[in-house]
Amino acid sequence: MIDLHTHSTCSDGSDPPGRIVELAVAAGCSAVALTDHDGLSGIAEARRAAEAARITFIPGCEVSCQFSPGTMHILCYFAEPGDGPLQSQLERLRDDRVNRNVRLVERLNELGIPLTLEDVEAETDGSTLGRPHFAAALVKKGIVESYQDAFDNLLAKGGQAYIPKAFISADTTIAAARGSGALTVLAHPLSLGLEPAELERTVAELAEAGLAGLECWYGRYSDEERQGLSAIARRHGLAATGGSDFHGTFKPDLSIGSGKGDLEVPDSALDELVARRAS
Repeated sequence: MIDLHTHSTCSDGSDPPGRIVELAVAAGCSAVALTDHDGLSGIAEARRAAEAARITFIPGCEVSCQFSPGTMHILCYFAEPGDGPLQSQLERLRDDRVNRNVRLVERLNELGIPLTLEDVEAETDGSTLGRPHFAAALVKKGIVESYQDAFDNLLAKGGQAYIPKAFISADTTIAAARGSGALTVLAHPLSLGLEPAELERTVAELAEAGLAGLECWYGRYSDEERQGLSAIARRHGLAATGGSDFHGTFKPDLSIGSGKGDLEVPDSALDELVARRAS
């Protein structure tokens, strides 16, 4: 089996990039992709670990795209650090993340919550600062009871302290990825919050724009949901891919390779992506 959706400390995961590879090997995976949010900074470390462990490694990232009412994330595979249209978009998103963190501290202070940026940075262990670290700091200071509490009441969309992040359109992401030699896959499609007919139309539009695949085998989906998404992928000529969406302790119910225990993404999913890239 393989896992094409994991996160490290270079975005909002709790384990460093090299550890992601170690966990994939321990789980029995033959291949693993690192897909941190809006960045590629963990690729070099993960690749070194993969080469040492003799496991296939796929460099990637997960890009947040404009969409309503739900959430649209596009996975970009075979994305490499360096120059290119995708990398330029990622740099803009990283700059926004820095500004967003400052604004989030200010919003919390306006709500009477005495949290500083230094409090949050103390929770990072050198990783990229993000909302999980805000949640950890809020728990440590006794402001909320749990990590989930922090998101539900303060940090998540609709929460009192929520600060919107910058987004780019799906079409722009797909075009930028193709211009940088990468392939794009729609992550966890059910998070779009669409009725079946609307989901079908949206996938068709993305396929027309150059989307290569659909994440059908997702860590938290039921077998019925996975089969339904696989059928949609076939109808629109897309590769059916999958992964756990591993975030370490920040999503403790998801394990690399096996998700919630019943995930098994076949090697053929990567084979199809490789074939599409070659063509």
